[in-house]
Amino acid sequence: MYAYIKGDLEEKSNGFVVIDNNGIGYKIFMSNTAIGRLGELHSKVKVYTYYQVREDNISLYGFNTKEELRMFELLISVSGVGSKSAINMLSNIEVSSFAIAVVSNDIKKISSIKGVGSKTAQRLVLELKDKLKAEQELTKLEEVNEVAKEEEISSEASDALQILGYNRKDIERVLKKIDTKSLSTEEIIKEALKQF
Repeated sequence: MYAYIKGDLEEKSNGFVVIDNNGIGYKIFMSNTAIGRLGELHSKVKVYTYYQVREDNISLYGFNTKEELRMFELLISVSGVGSKSAINMLSNIEVSSFAIAVVSNDIKKISSIKGVGSKTAQRLVLELKDKLKAEQELTKLEEVNEVAKEEEISSEASDALQILGYNRKDIERVLKKIDTKSLSTEEIIKEALKQF
């Protein structure tokens, strides 16, 4: 329901913060590590959120990054792991370290997290390993598609500049100087023409 909440950090406490957004104070449960990274009281903050509704409780959980939020969602999908346990795990290990430990079957590292025994560690590896590998494959696919798109735009700009009479060697030299990642074909051509 809420992707993130942006506002003034009004209160920091053990296990939660209060963020004021247009006069409404949102109590958001977070790991102490994430709370420590938020900054000073009364500063503007942005917290990614997970909205949990249970028959006896409605809660907001907060995270500094989308990666932390995604890992939390994966953790609570494991049987026997609740929201508080997941927050505790994220308080005691970096998301990337945890993902590496799961993918590499490092039960010892996972069970060294406060509150996680060897049986829970084995269950985490068993249930999350394939999900994390699938996420990595999806991320790689997105990166490949992004690179292919950038190359296509650069190629179109290069072809257009050749039509305008510039030789390929000069075009390649000029395009190397331009950060083409965030530019459209037209913008690349305009930038290139300034440098000829």
